[in-house]
Amino acid sequence: MAKGKKKDSPREKTDEHTKLSNKDYLAELRRLHIELVKMQEWVKAEGIKICIIFEGRDGAGKGGTIKALTERVSPRVFRVIALPAPTDREKSQMYMQRYLPHLPAAGEVVIFDRSWYNRAGVERVMGFCTDKQVDKFLKTVPLVERAVVGSGVILLKYWLNVSQEEQTRRLEARIVDGRKIWKLSPMDLKSYSRWYDYSRARDDMIEATDTDYAPWLVANSNDKRRARLNIISDLLSRIPYKEVPREKVTLPKRQKPGGYKESDYPFRNIPERF
Repeated sequence: MAKGKKKDSPREKTDEHTKLSNKDYLAELRRLHIELVKMQEWVKAEGIKICIIFEGRDGAGKGGTIKALTERVSPRVFRVIALPAPTDREKSQMYMQRYLPHLPAAGEVVIFDRSWYNRAGVERVMGFCTDKQVDKFLKTVPLVERAVVGSGVILLKYWLNVSQEEQTRRLEARIVDGRKIWKLSPMDLKSYSRWYDYSRARDDMIEATDTDYAPWLVANSNDKRRARLNIISDLLSRIPYKEVPREKVTLPKRQKPGGYKESDYPFRNIPERF
């Protein structure tokens, strides 16, 4: 537990705010996107290394937050890592080994959509590892994260907190929405029934791995729009970026045709249905 902080278990809050209009949401998101681009340019110019972890229950809003965070920045700087289940070879390795190659190099921002904390969450709850393995992980990971931070990486860990009622609403929506059915797997259904097992696992995980150098940052995600704005705003406040001076951009004159004529080749144009 980070020193000087009270030991508070994250609470699944109900919404306490009026609904944020889409107009206000998009206006604030645009402002934050501009700041993210400034941060991106600073990361490139200074060779900064940033690693952001997003954890939370199924339906907590991790994917939507990551999409909002990355939709206006360069994929050459921001990389999203969402690893599949480990292979037999990876299972034989040191547990953290398959995650380490994805950590950022200079000038990169790496975002983990779930991370090595799978061991303390889904693997523990669903019986994919032993209690002894979980205990070993919880004792080891603060040491690994200390080394990561010591190497110059800015490490941010976010837990998105969603209430039982809101999680139910979101998962039920996935059942009937053809755009979201891929988000609902048999494993998600099993996990849904084990709410309090996940609560215990989360509490143990945060208590064991919340440190001064890599603290857990808990976000109320019952309101998706507010959660995205709050997380991006918090992230920006924790990174000491500066605006990098840029030369004024003026479009150059285009070349003259030089005898060029439009081709009469029968290009295969797609139908204009809209």
